[in-house]
Amino acid sequence: MHPHPFSYHRAASVGEALSMLNEFGDEGKLLAGGHSLLPIMKLRLAQPGRLIDISGLTDLAGVSLDGDTVRIGALTTHHEIESNGILASSVGLLPEIAHGVGDQQVRNRGTIGGTLAHADPAADYPAGTLALDVRIVALGPTGERTIPIDEFFTGFLTTALESNEILTTIKVPALVANTGYRYEKLANPASGYATVGVAAVVTVGANGEVSAVRIGITGVGDVAYRPRAVEEALIGTLPSDESVKSAAETAVEGIELLSDIHGPAEYRARVTKNLVRRAVLKALERAKV
Repeated sequence: MHPHPFSYHRAASVGEALSMLNEFGDEGKLLAGGHSLLPIMKLRLAQPGRLIDISGLTDLAGVSLDGDTVRIGALTTHHEIESNGILASSVGLLPEIAHGVGDQQVRNRGTIGGTLAHADPAADYPAGTLALDVRIVALGPTGERTIPIDEFFTGFLTTALESNEILTTIKVPALVANTGYRYEKLANPASGYATVGVAAVVTVGANGEVSAVRIGITGVGDVAYRPRAVEEALIGTLPSDESVKSAAETAVEGIELLSDIHGPAEYRARVTKNLVRRAVLKALERAKV
């Protein structure tokens, strides 16, 4: 199917892109790598009248270390995230996730900012960013603001970004000592999207107790989420296979589970619990003192 007719505009700067967003209003839509937006335009699930291409804004790409925070430009591609040395040494979960995104073409063109702004409930990065407690930096007409990731995903294909804002930077806290991580995914064999995806970041103390844990889950409901009951059950424990398995049983509590051709709700629930257990145990293994 062909997309609804639209006009194409290429922004020469971030300021020009913001001006276009303000001018075009609800008709304007940002285009970065295009691997999220263009498919749904072809299905006419989105019908923007004007596309604003920001793919040439190189100042919105790249990775840098600022103290104990890693700054990732929104236009940084999945391939760059997968292969970046700063990320490998500071927040290895993101390269691990990027390695399993789509295929080589998608990884070469798709961007982390575009993925997060699109907020597909089956995308990989939402789980990882929730587990890593990142901050999203958005730029709008009144200046810059920072959005905690726990407040960013608000619903199906919906975020806390305003229509006249541009996601510019993802700020990721560098992992502290004795912290392990893992991303586990049951991938759709055709698209590579997550039927279920689970990211876990776990820190242990000197005595082996879990001192901090964050888990992000994608592919299960209409928005990525943290299973708080699982996290609370693990904090302060000396974890074992059985205690982690028991905690994982609460992973889908209160969630309206998706049910589609890729898996009914009951199947997704079972897979989610198993992947939470596997992700947490692998993170614990990597976090050993």
